[in-house]
Formats: sequence, C-alpha cells, structure tokens
Amino acid sequence: MRAMLLDTPGQPLREAVLPLPVPDGYDILLRVAACGVCRTDLHIVDGELAPHRLPLVPGHEIVGRVVAAGPRASRFRAGARVGVAWLAGSCGACAFCRQGRENLCERARFTGYDRHGGFAAYTVADERYCFALPEGGDDAQVAPLLCAGLIGYRAYGLTHGAHRIGLYGFGAAAHLLTQLAVAQGREVFAFTRPDDTRSRRFARALGAAWAGPSDAAPPAPLDAAILFAPAGELVPRALAAASRGATVVCAGIHMSDIPAFPYALLWGERCLRSVANLTRRDGEEFFAALAVNPVRARVTTYPLEAANAALADLRAGRIDGAAVLVPDVADVPHVPD
Repeated sequence: MRAMLLDTPGQPLREAVLPLPVPDGYDILLRVAACGVCRTDLHIVDGELAPHRLPLVPGHEIVGRVVAAGPRASRFRAGARVGVAWLAGSCGACAFCRQGRENLCERARFTGYDRHGGFAAYTVADERYCFALPEGGDDAQVAPLLCAGLIGYRAYGLTHGAHRIGLYGFGAAAHLLTQLAVAQGREVFAFTRPDDTRSRRFARALGAAWAGPSDAAPPAPLDAAILFAPAGELVPRALAAASRGATVVCAGIHMSDIPAFPYALLWGERCLRSVANLTRRDGEEFFAALAVNPVRARVTTYPLEAANAALADLRAGRIDGAAVLVPDVADVPHVPD
C-alpha cells in the first residue's frame, strides 16, 4: 500500500510502499477514505513534539471502512464506517483511567504518533477506541470532526456554559466550534493574526458576532477564551480581554513559551488551564451534540501524495477550515475476504 512516511523530523514526508498491515487482537483493518491534516501532525513533522517512533505514518483524523478484524475484534461488521481519533489506547488500570480521565493516562498511545496513522491507503486501529460513524455525508467533511472537532468540543466544555467566548486562532477547530456555539445561543468573538482579514471574513460568515486581530481589545469583556493558536504570547492578551471569573483554555498539545505577565491579569478568580488529548466519552457526547446542531466543515482536499503541500499550506495559514487527504482509488488494492 502507498503511505507518506516521516523519517526525520524537520524533513518532508517520503512517499513509500508499505506492506498491508495485519490486524491483531482488538485491531481492525481500515481502508482509509479520508484523513484530516491536523496542527498536531505539523508539530510532529516539524519536530516540535519529540518523536515516539520513526519512521512514522502521521494522521489521526481518519474516516475508514472496515476490511478485516483481529481475532478479538467483534464490534464492527465488514464495510462499517468508522472514525479513528488521536487517542489510540490507554492502560485502563491507572487512577486516571479508573476515574474516566483516560486522556491523562501515562501509558496512553496516540494515533499517528505511537501507532501508524491515516496518511496511507490502509491503517489498523483498536476497535475499542474507534467511533461508529453514521452513513451519509462526505468522508472529507467528517474527517476534521475527529480531532479539530473533538478537541474544540472538550475545550468548549471547560468554559462552563460561558456566553461570550473568544476564540484565538481561526482554523479547523474554531470554524467548527463557532457553528456549534452560535447554534446553542452563545456569542463568539474571533481573534486572528493581525494581517489575516480573510479569516475574519470567514468567521463573521459563520456567525461570529465580532472578528478582529489578536492584538486588539474586544468590544466587550470575554466570559471565556479558547486558544487554538500555539502562540504563548496570546495567553496574557486573552487574560486581559477576559472578565472576572473567566476561564482561559489552552487547547493545543504544543505552545510556544508563555511570557511573564502581572498577577493582576489572573486575579479576580480568572482561571488558566490546558486541555490534554480527549476521552471516548468526549466523542460520544460530541457526536450526540452534532445530531441536534449539525456543523459543516469547510475542507480543502489533497491527494495522498500531496501531504507535504497540505502541511505547508497549514503551516503558512493558507487554509480556511481544514485540510484533508483523500487517497486515490488506485492507492487501495483489493483485499481478499
């Protein structure tokens, strides 16, 4: 099968032909229909996150069809539409797992980081950590929901019902969350790079009540803020824009250093916190919420071999919404029953 491999962080992915993976245990073999390109993939490829294995097939926003199953896998029938997200496995026994906080498990494994991911024609995944996806809708539209959507939703939950929410960085996660928040009656303020007027127009078209540069003060204090941009200097700005009692959530897995700031920005029972990974419960709740308030991802699709171009466009901020890799039919040979 064809795949895009990371051999050395900081270098482009390499197109390769790999053996078809064989599912074992609870694994299922999936024919990849679409795989989103996430900023976490960019952090891994650029070496901002230390590699867990090399060579590596990145990608953790996977929509696929079940082709075969390991000896202990029985959850999905052949042909079922399945979603694979960042959390690939957890120990199930530690204190965090027993508390339903498997996202904090120290032995957790991650798709496209510890296990080969979806920048390929096929992949394997533990069926216990996959999501059953309904039929209908374009696969490329669904793929960004499996990380951008899920992480955005987890961060959204940590704002504790705030009415006026500031979103810093208007990419894949923010454009999905804006739609959900507006549908639920929240007010969204979108903050973008100072020179990015295109993203501000995009945010307003999706229902944002205000959109402006990240160095500007909003027209009213924020009840909460979520930082999707991996820029530590935005933390003091978000705190300065937030009202007393507000929560500022850092939603990325990687962020540049946060500069020193006066305690006065945090005082007033403001809360600064991070989001780490996701749980399977997050996914179930998120897809249930979408059944009531559907969202539509804006996607730019790329063939599998153009993964480096997709990463470059993401790095440069040239994408409205999300980038998605779509393997060509020629990438997917017949697998005997």
